[in-house]
Amino acid sequence: MQNITDEELNKLEQAHLDFISTVSHELRTPLTSIRGFADTLLSSHDKLSPEQREKFLLIIKEQANRLIGLVENLLTVSKMQSNKELLVYKATDVTSIIDCVIQIIKNQYKMHKYTVSYAKNLPKILIDTDKFQQILINLLDNASKYSPENSEILIKAEQNFNDNTVIISVKDNGIGINKEDIDKIFNKFSRIDSPLTRKIQGNGLGLYITKTLVEKMDGEITVESSTQGSTFTVIFKAATPEDSGIKKIKE
Repeated sequence: MQNITDEELNKLEQAHLDFISTVSHELRTPLTSIRGFADTLLSSHDKLSPEQREKFLLIIKEQANRLIGLVENLLTVSKMQSNKELLVYKATDVTSIIDCVIQIIKNQYKMHKYTVSYAKNLPKILIDTDKFQQILINLLDNASKYSPENSEILIKAEQNFNDNTVIISVKDNGIGINKEDIDKIFNKFSRIDSPLTRKIQGNGLGLYITKTLVEKMDGEITVESSTQGSTFTVIFKAATPEDSGIKKIKE
């Protein structure tokens, strides 16, 4: 058994403390909000207008969804790190999944415009369909969350004939990411600290999960960013005729 140095042990302990601190903060904030508005509704229900009551209930629902999202992300991270997750690979048409995900995201971000561009005769890719959908939801949710209202989100799918890959990109109109921060955004609980990002809810797990899932399925993820926005790109090998059946692979 490999011995752990004191320095490595200290780093592990610090990582554990950071994890507890971050999760506690992410749980406390929505729970405090839910309790506060619930208390107000219970104690002053007859003094509130119907509009105020509806507003408070919507906030409670929004914060409850935030908690559900955090728990789901934590469960996903736990499964990935335990290496007990079963991935079911299938040759899949990416455009149908992209269209489905856009409809899901549109329900949450009604003020944005989503523009798609698909190359003709795109080949299928060999992926776990559910995990691929989760990747796209994370990327589109991020793009929508960090873009101003009424802005356009561009989604493109094309084929690179040189290496027979399918390239899916999501471009936002957000504030951009500094070069020195690009590597950090894929770390667990990492969020870029700026006056603009502090106003946006997030737990710093979405991009970590996205990158991990992409790489588990032998894909690649890259990001390019400027003050005009960021483009996240995922690349997967095109499926071959032999990939027409379903393959189960335990990771």
